[in-house]
Amino acid sequence: MSNERVIYLPLGGAGEIGMNAYVYGYGKPGKEKLILVDLGVTFPDMDGSPGVDLILPDISWLEKRKNDLEAIFVTHAHEDHVGAIAHYYAQLGAPVYARAFTANIARRKMGEHGHPEKAVTVVQPWPETVKAGPFSVGFAPISHSIPESSALVIDTPKGRLLHTGDFKIDTNPGVGEPFDHAMFEEIGKDGVLALMCDSTNVFSQHEGRSESTVSPEIEKLVAGAKGMVAATTFASNVARVLTLAEAGERAGRSICLMGRAMRRMIEASIETGVLTHFPTTVSPEDAKNLPRENVMLIVTGSQGERRAASAQLANGKYQGIKLVEGDLFLFSSKTIPGNERGVIRIMNQFSEIGVDVVDDDGGRYHVSGHANRPDIEVMHDLVKPQMVVPMHGEHRHLREHVKICNAKGIRGVLAVNGMLMNLTAKTPTVDEYVETGRTYLDGSVRVGALDGVVRDRIRMALNGHVTVNVILDEDNESLGDPWCEIKGLAETGTSNAPLIDVLEEDLAQFINRAGKKVLADEDKLDDELRRITRQSAMTEVGKKPEVTVIVSRLT
Repeated sequence: MSNERVIYLPLGGAGEIGMNAYVYGYGKPGKEKLILVDLGVTFPDMDGSPGVDLILPDISWLEKRKNDLEAIFVTHAHEDHVGAIAHYYAQLGAPVYARAFTANIARRKMGEHGHPEKAVTVVQPWPETVKAGPFSVGFAPISHSIPESSALVIDTPKGRLLHTGDFKIDTNPGVGEPFDHAMFEEIGKDGVLALMCDSTNVFSQHEGRSESTVSPEIEKLVAGAKGMVAATTFASNVARVLTLAEAGERAGRSICLMGRAMRRMIEASIETGVLTHFPTTVSPEDAKNLPRENVMLIVTGSQGERRAASAQLANGKYQGIKLVEGDLFLFSSKTIPGNERGVIRIMNQFSEIGVDVVDDDGGRYHVSGHANRPDIEVMHDLVKPQMVVPMHGEHRHLREHVKICNAKGIRGVLAVNGMLMNLTAKTPTVDEYVETGRTYLDGSVRVGALDGVVRDRIRMALNGHVTVNVILDEDNESLGDPWCEIKGLAETGTSNAPLIDVLEEDLAQFINRAGKKVLADEDKLDDELRRITRQSAMTEVGKKPEVTVIVSRLT
C-alpha cells in the first residue's frame, strides 16, 4: 500500500495575523516534494521589538529541505504575504509565481535586494495552472482589499486542496475581479480534500459589505469640506485610493499622492492594467502653491507609522505642506489591533492644530477586506470540502472557525504554526511538531528571536545602563578608584548625591577591601562589580541597570 502523504505545515500566519508562510508537501514521509504559499512579514513595536525593522518567519526547517522545494506561490501583494520573498530568496532559491500585479511588487523587492527580477514568473488566472513537482497549482481570482488576489487550487495525487488566501465576498469591488460564486462551485464539484480558509473576521456576525458602499459617503464628506482635505488608507487598497481620488476630483480638487508606498501601488496598478484610469495628480511642490480649498492629499500612514506622511503632517510639515485650522483629515481605514496608540497620537496632534479629524465612524468610510462569518460559511457551502483547516488568524479565530465547521458537520482541523499535518490520514493528524519562531531584520542583519539582541535592548530601555571601569597592575593592585559612565538613569538618587558618585564610592570600597585572590579571578571580580552596581542603583533610584564591566590589566 502506498504511504505517500499530503502534508500541510504553517510556518507563520496560523495562530497570528501576519507573517504568512504555508508549506504543502507530497511524497513519502520525510522525502516529500514541497511548495511554499506566501512568505510575508509582520511589523515590530517599541514594546516588544524596539529598533527592529521587520519581523520575518523562521524558515530553518524549510531551508534544510530547500532541495525539495519546487516553487513559491504568492497569493497577493500585501506585505504579510510577499514582504519576505526578497529577504529569503538567496536561502531558498526556488522560482516564485504570482499574478501580474503581485509580480510587479515582488520584482521591485527582488531588484532592491540585488536578486534577479526574472526569478518571479507572471502566471495567468484559473483555469491555467503551473506544474511544480507533484503539484498542479492554479490562481483563482478572489476579491480582497488589493488587486488580483487569488485563492490557490492545489491538485495533488491524493486530491485537491483549496487555499483561499485573504478574501471577502464582493461582487462589485470597483477595482479588481468580483467574487465569482459559480467558479468556486465548479472548483469544488469534483471534491476538495481540504479547504485552508481565512479566519480573520470569523467573529463578525453580519454579512460583509462591498467596497462600492463607501464611495457615496466619502464623496459627500469631501464635497462638504471647506479647507484642505487629507485622507489616509492602506496604500495597497487601490480601489479605496481611487475612490478617494475621484471624490476629490469631483469636488474640484487637485489630487496629490504623498508617501512612497502610495505612489508605488498606483504605478504598479497602471503598469499592470489593474487601473485603466486615475485622476491627474500634482506634485507636493505644485500643491503647496494652490488654494487650500482646491487640494486633496492622499497619504500613507493609516496605522500611525511614525515615518509615514500622516505622522509627518501631524508633526507640522511634510514636503513643504502644512495642515492648518479648518482643514479635514480622514482615516478611511480600520486601526489594526496594537496600532491604536500611534493612531490616537496622530489624531490628537491634528486636533491641537485645529484640524477636523474623521475616523472610520463605524464603517461609514471603510469596509474590511476579509470575509465575515456568514461569508466564510458561503465559501464552505460552495466548495463542500472534506475538511476545513482555518488559517490567517489568532488562535481564538482558528478555534472559533473549527467550532463553526463542526456544528455544520464539516471536519474542522485546528493547526497552528509548527504543526505538520498529515491530511491523508484517516483522521488528520499532527505527524510532527516543527520548531517555528521569528527572525528579526535589525538594520542590515537578521537575528534570531532567541539570540538576546532584542532582549538586551529591552532591558536597557527599561533599566538603563552602567559601564564600570577598573584598572589593575601586574600584581593585581588597583591603580586608582573605579569610575562609571551611566546612560538612561536619573542623575540623582534618594541620598541627594549624584548617582555616579554613589556608585563609584561603593565600588571603591569593595575594591579596597577585596583580597588579591578575588582581584585575580576575572569571573568573580566581574560578578561582584556587577552585583554591587545593580544593588547600589536599586537603592538610589529603584532600578537594576544592565552593567558592562571593563577590567584593564597592565603588564
